Amino acid sequence: MPVLPLPTPDGGGGRGPDKVGGLLDAVVQGLGTPGVDALVSIHERWPDLVGEEVAAVSRPLGMTDGRLEVAVDGPAWADHLRWAEAEVVGRIDRLLPPGTVTGLRVRVSRRAPR
Repeated sequence: MPVLPLPTPDGGGGRGPDKVGGLLDAVVQGLGTPGVDALVSIHERWPDLVGEEVAAVSRPLGMTDGRLEVAVDGPAWADHLRWAEAEVVGRIDRLLPPGTVTGLRVRVSRRAPR
């Protein structure tokens, strides 16, 4: 295996290190999710997207194939989020590029709140 020279301060010797943010975005997008910034925005704005009461008993987990995975702490909250799915997705469309999130996948987890 050939050894490549390390970059030097004057730019010679190699292309230099990649930025971690760019690499993380590539990994996350390779898993079928939007970029890291989109996921962070959803987490940070969760109370605005679902309301304070629902945010207290739920949390976004991640995304797969455009569907936001959400954990809630009881079946009644799962039903509530499923019923409000179109409204929540509409709010996310105003936060992120439309179509980034196409639906919700809600599951009950007794450890849902942050």
